[in-house]
Amino acid sequence: MKSKKIVKITTGVLVFFTLPSLLFFCFLYFKYNEDLPEGAKGKEADALAYKMLEALNYEAFENTDYLEWTFKRRHLFKWQKNKNTCDVYWKDYKVSLDLNDASQNQAFVHSFKVMDEDLSTELIEKAVKYFNNDSFWLVAPYKVFDKGAERRMVNLENNKKALLVTYTSGGTTPGDSYLWHLDNNGKPIRFQMWVDILPINGLTATWNDWTTTESGAELPTFHKMGVFGLEISHIKGTN
Repeated sequence: MKSKKIVKITTGVLVFFTLPSLLFFCFLYFKYNEDLPEGAKGKEADALAYKMLEALNYEAFENTDYLEWTFKRRHLFKWQKNKNTCDVYWKDYKVSLDLNDASQNQAFVHSFKVMDEDLSTELIEKAVKYFNNDSFWLVAPYKVFDKGAERRMVNLENNKKALLVTYTSGGTTPGDSYLWHLDNNGKPIRFQMWVDILPINGLTATWNDWTTTESGAELPTFHKMGVFGLEISHIKGTN
């Protein structure tokens, strides 16, 4: 009898916590899930991409030598952009990444270099994933002409144009696609995502809380994605 009662209580707890989550996921799936739209490559798509870059002062971003930011109050980045190196901090760890030469990467705990090869490799791999993900949420609009990026212009139902960018290589999850929705000046206001790590296709995240760095680059401070928010704080950008 006692074991049956334990099983009953355990089942009840599991149902209590999982059923609302399952229902919420189903709601989001049927409300937001969309197929990847079709678009056309070519001069019009590239022109729309250039318009977005101009609206964000791409030249100022290109001339920015140093970027620093904190992602979701968890990960701190100090990116020496002109040298393509970045120090990544979280918890008690620091990883120094050389984005040109992975053999130069080093991991530290409490300022002491990690000598254990397995632990060092684990921390470095984690730092690379953090950098790829968290820097994308900071500078994604500036990456539309990266190597492996394909651009397509998509006609929306409201007679507006949107820019579909697919990354065929690079990053942590190549093959991801993003549909940029722009204002009349070409500045991003949101994008939709078709990415491997999300179970729902076409989810929207806002790109409308901008700050101008000392170097003149335009960078976001917050993204809203459904009921969730991604805060980017302590942003610094200098020449």
